[in-house]
Amino acid sequence: MLPSKSWQVNAAWVLAATIAADLDAWTRLLLLHDAPELAKAEPATIRTKLYHLPARLTAHARRRVLHLDRSWPWGHAFTTAWQRATELPALT
Repeated sequence: MLPSKSWQVNAAWVLAATIAADLDAWTRLLLLHDAPELAKAEPATIRTKLYHLPARLTAHARRRVLHLDRSWPWGHAFTTAWQRATELPALT
């Protein structure tokens, strides 16, 4: 069932849902390939373990710093994925 009676709203919703599914698949393929429990996880599991992270974002010296909770069990997987994402080559 679609969220609205408006065709334009439904078209935008389907497009946003498709983009989110693609981003989730590419994240697992490119960034989480060596973590088997996350590479084959369902989107809800990835959302719970990686996207809803316990962290604090601060600004210092015109830079943003993300402070992760050291006791968070998925901290290493998140930092590895983040480092891999920043090392991906740019499109030219």
